[in-house]
Amino acid sequence: MAKMPPADLLRALFDAAVKAADPAHCLPGHLPPPPDGRTLVIGAGKAAAAMAHATEASWPGDLSGLVVTRYGHGLPSNRIEIVEAAHPVPDQKGLDAARRMREMVEGLDASDLVLCLISGGGSALLTLPGDDISLADKQAVNRALLRSGANIGDMNTVRKHLSAIKGGRLAAAAHPARIVTLAISDVPGDDPATVASGPTVPDTTTVADARAVLARYAIDVPASVDAFLATPAAETPKPGDPRLETAEFQFIATPLASLEAAAGVCRTNGIEPRILGDDLEGEARDLAREHARLAREIADALAPGDAPAALVSGGETTVTVTGNGRGGRNAEYLLALAIALDGAPGIHAIAGDTDGIDGSEDNAGAIATPDTLSRAAAAGLDAAAYLSNNDGYTFFEALGDLVVTGPTLTNVNDFRAILIHPPA
Repeated sequence: MAKMPPADLLRALFDAAVKAADPAHCLPGHLPPPPDGRTLVIGAGKAAAAMAHATEASWPGDLSGLVVTRYGHGLPSNRIEIVEAAHPVPDQKGLDAARRMREMVEGLDASDLVLCLISGGGSALLTLPGDDISLADKQAVNRALLRSGANIGDMNTVRKHLSAIKGGRLAAAAHPARIVTLAISDVPGDDPATVASGPTVPDTTTVADARAVLARYAIDVPASVDAFLATPAAETPKPGDPRLETAEFQFIATPLASLEAAAGVCRTNGIEPRILGDDLEGEARDLAREHARLAREIADALAPGDAPAALVSGGETTVTVTGNGRGGRNAEYLLALAIALDGAPGIHAIAGDTDGIDGSEDNAGAIATPDTLSRAAAAGLDAAAYLSNNDGYTFFEALGDLVVTGPTLTNVNDFRAILIHPPA
């Protein structure tokens, strides 16, 4: 049997996943040696400030630079400037920071080092629209993509082709300096070109791909966007581009490593973990129904005295928004899971974003228990109605089951765990 109450154990699993991706823990061992010339630090993402802080603490020589992170995710720094900007819809502060970064890397020579610190959220934070695309037009496309149900790969295909800095363009601007990117992955498959829309790596997608995404999700773009996509400037640097020959890339933390850390906590507590994958995608409620089916099958197979089991998974689901409620994809997943489980005994679950922010709310996620629906009914809450309105946050807030961590200053995407106890 587990050594702690189910809710406490689920929270311990989440905390272990986050700790495995803490930049203070995972970054220092990946720093390159100092160059003969200058060291310039740039970066973007929800973990950018923590990554910059870890770099300052470990770097043996001089350095300077600028990174941009989400509002509320900053940290004090001595040599690297930290700018906070908006996410998931970009704002002027993010645009100004991105423009300054591009200007900072221009004019460097081969003796200089650009250390680029990248993490999830960088796509919105590192915003520098292409020629004649206004910030307002870029925001409009971004909002439409967020509401469309597009996965992160499709979203970033569009973002890269509307940008003057993404899709390898930042590395191209820094040539011939050596550029070393240290990244925390928050994307399915750990594709370097997808994390923060790959500002320092070549891009295999094309303008035609971007147009296909816009058509697939029926996104009506502003005239400036349509005009830019018709120009050669919209195409990104491709593999083999000589301007990217001095660019290097390393992942310092990944979703799978965080899932394995959580699995270790399971084993310590006498629970048999099963990692379903670190790259699960699809509609949050559809994935929840599939996981509920699997959890029920495992529960039915357990006999009294058997070890508990845990289903652990990561990745990034999507939510096609049709209501006007509050809540991100993790609250949506968990509410759909609770409905599908329908009070099945012995099954508890947690779902949360490892950055501490589920969508645009102040919670990381929530916890569901076998009595979630009965407690909701007693409080006059119609779970199905809340799900229909995409209002998972309000539902779990009313039950006191939100998981609130504040910004964790890292991001390896969503974490989900379903704990299944055998019958007594």
